[in-house]
Amino acid sequence: MDRMQELCEILNRWAYEYYVLDNPSVPDREYDRLYDELRELERETGTVLPESPTCRVGGEPIKGFERHTHIARLYSLDKAVTEDELSAFFTRVEKHGAPSYTVEYKFDGLTVCLTYEGGKFVRATTRGNGTEGEDVTAQALTVKSFPLKISYPGTLEVRGEAIIRLSALEKYNEAHPEEQLKNARNAAAGAIRNLDPKVTATRNPEILFYDVNYMSENPVSSQEEGMEFLRREGFKTYPYFKLCKTFEEVMDAIDEIEIGRKQIDVLTDGAVVKVNEENVRREMGYTDKFPRWAIAFKFEAEEAETTVRNVFWQVGRTGKLTPLAEVDPVELAGATVRRATLNNFGDLTRKKVAVGSKVLIRRSNEVIPEILGAVSGTEHASPVEKPAVCPACGSPVAEVGANLFCTNEECPPRIVQKLTHYCSKNAMDIEGMSEQTLTLLYEQRNVKRFSDLYRLTEESFRGLEGFKEKKISNLLGAIAKSKNIPLDRFLYAIGIGGIGRVAARDLAAFGSVGAISALSFEELISLENIGEITANAILGYFSDEENRAELARLKEAGVVPYAKERKTEGAFAGETVVLTGSLSLPRSQAQELIEEAGGVCLSSVSSKVTLVVAGESAGSKLEKAHKLGIPVIGESELLARLGRK
Repeated sequence: MDRMQELCEILNRWAYEYYVLDNPSVPDREYDRLYDELRELERETGTVLPESPTCRVGGEPIKGFERHTHIARLYSLDKAVTEDELSAFFTRVEKHGAPSYTVEYKFDGLTVCLTYEGGKFVRATTRGNGTEGEDVTAQALTVKSFPLKISYPGTLEVRGEAIIRLSALEKYNEAHPEEQLKNARNAAAGAIRNLDPKVTATRNPEILFYDVNYMSENPVSSQEEGMEFLRREGFKTYPYFKLCKTFEEVMDAIDEIEIGRKQIDVLTDGAVVKVNEENVRREMGYTDKFPRWAIAFKFEAEEAETTVRNVFWQVGRTGKLTPLAEVDPVELAGATVRRATLNNFGDLTRKKVAVGSKVLIRRSNEVIPEILGAVSGTEHASPVEKPAVCPACGSPVAEVGANLFCTNEECPPRIVQKLTHYCSKNAMDIEGMSEQTLTLLYEQRNVKRFSDLYRLTEESFRGLEGFKEKKISNLLGAIAKSKNIPLDRFLYAIGIGGIGRVAARDLAAFGSVGAISALSFEELISLENIGEITANAILGYFSDEENRAELARLKEAGVVPYAKERKTEGAFAGETVVLTGSLSLPRSQAQELIEEAGGVCLSSVSSKVTLVVAGESAGSKLEKAHKLGIPVIGESELLARLGRK
């Protein structure tokens, strides 16, 4: 056992020199000799130490990814694309003093979180939704750029970006001509999320670490200290790391990154600016999505020229016709682009886009590329005609402002898109119910309404190509699970005009579909995220006889959306509360605590509100509260009432 521990220490030190420091001290044959000795001892004794490098060999394929909840939430980053936007970030930070800033590369890969307990590696997960991710431990064990054993004795979460170097991608494609990986980002994500760890190993991913997400003991006091901790414990970090005092120094560092990124071997699309000091971070807190103390500065979106070969019209769930151009394939922002979009017919003509014209397209933030305009070839190109009828069903087209709409409520693509939206992840979350599957069910099983989904049985799928017993069982299970859904997601799913996820949460505070259907126009427009057009759309939806009948059919099928039960006891019992300004707590956490203490949170101030909690930089909501004579408290009193001081 002593010899095995000695071999593990030697081999892990040599691996650290090779994979992390890029400075090997022994030839490969010497490493292989001791590795073979260790493997033979493990075979003889039947024992494998947790830190043994033999654990990093890809194991057997797994059946699926388990879900895992992170100890501390992994937030995404707010973005800035102009110097003015970055300057606004600095203005917000400087209200909390004069901290220092760190500037690092923003790598384009897959975020992963590693957990250690008692000095031993126990788990690797993807970021997922920030609260819960997929367990990819088997895949991560094939990566050699992190330690299996560290000196830190407590519970630890560290965060990094799984990447595949551009040179490694090139070598892989040379060795696998039958399976070309198009870009490093997708290659990295595909490697870590492949159910077969042996496939992960062949793609040679690595992880670059940049954050200490959680420490149970002696947490770090700054980003600088966190990076020193990561390096000291043997995690691979990228060498560029700048500590800055002023806005000018930060901009200089960003300029260095923008120039340098074209010469490095890793795919990157920006720089990350963070407040260095942890005490300032705590004071600034979080929004629902982002830390207020960090921002990603995204470099200009990539642009390229290509030629339009055809333009066709897509029909959405509202009936809107959107022009989509087929273009000559062009590499852009790490992907091969074959299609690009425009907003409407007016946009198409204003930009002089025609079949045969050469156009400039832009791709950013991983959305479908946008056509910026024609650059040449317009004199010999064929103009795109405005459709007079729907390309899908032949019904007349109505022109409303700058947009064209199919007038047929029964237009097949409209129906399929409505169903697809209803089943989507942020709506009813019916996993496996893709647009392709819904098209098949529409065409061959007459599934037209949301309620039709709940009459499907095993027999409904018999004879449909590609549907075997397991897939059918999973789909029916997902449909049944969707019957018990939060009210806000149900309101978003049914597709009321203008109701996105934020407005749906506002409406859900009224407790039930029935209560919402009884709201007046004045009550609706008093909500922060609902204007006159959306208010009229809500009133129109609930006054429509078919919509009311469909809601009744859904209820009969067992779909009963629920609102969070309002507690009748607690420090905020009977209070209707609005939060405004910056709080040290994440807004979502403060809202949850108030609701647990008996209160209800709304997003806007009206006569129904009984209390406003005002943090730093509170604006119009605070002014309205004063005008209406609504009591206002600060964060210190909020925390005191919640018993958190």
